[in-house]
Amino acid sequence: MQLCSPTLPVGAYAYSQGLESAVERGWARDETGAGDWIFGVLDHNLRRLDLPVFARLYRAWRDSDAEAVQRWNARLYASREAAELQREDRQLGAALARLLADLGLDEAASWRNAPRVCFATLFALAAARWDIPLTEAATGYAWTWLENQVIAATRLIPLGQTASQRLLSAAGPVIAATVAAGLALPDEEIGAAAPGLALAGALHETQYSRLFRS
Repeated sequence: MQLCSPTLPVGAYAYSQGLESAVERGWARDETGAGDWIFGVLDHNLRRLDLPVFARLYRAWRDSDAEAVQRWNARLYASREAAELQREDRQLGAALARLLADLGLDEAASWRNAPRVCFATLFALAAARWDIPLTEAATGYAWTWLENQVIAATRLIPLGQTASQRLLSAAGPVIAATVAAGLALPDEEIGAAAPGLALAGALHETQYSRLFRS
């Protein structure tokens, strides 16, 4: 619950992961559009990429396999298809590394200034060292991402509080199914297919007026 809390001091509130561009261009205009975008990215990106890689990072940390941690971190970082999306992952990952090091997880310290670090890598470290079971940890990771997207949509579209809660209510069974599918994905099937997310991430770099950093 501590890892999933919106009060975790990593600065996630400053990022929209391309959603701001999607709203600006009318790809997500209302509650329905926001839901289509958010659940679409959940299916085409997190289910096929973040969650299966998260599982491998978790097992690598659990087994103290530093080479595997580096390899899967590098693969996930390289899969971010826009400069802002890479920068977001690096800054969130570094912020979580600093926090975990301050909380006594010494293994996190070397990641604080790493040129390529992913938020999932440090989230997996905390989950493994705090003995959080993999399924629960992956569910928390997915929920953290989705809740931040709904918060961003609430500010951007804007959505009313009731509409936001409807999206979060709908998310429960979707996240459960997404996590189950993502954790079962074999190595050879890992890979995202979300060109709209890549375009939104790139277009945001030159967007005239912005509330978010991605």
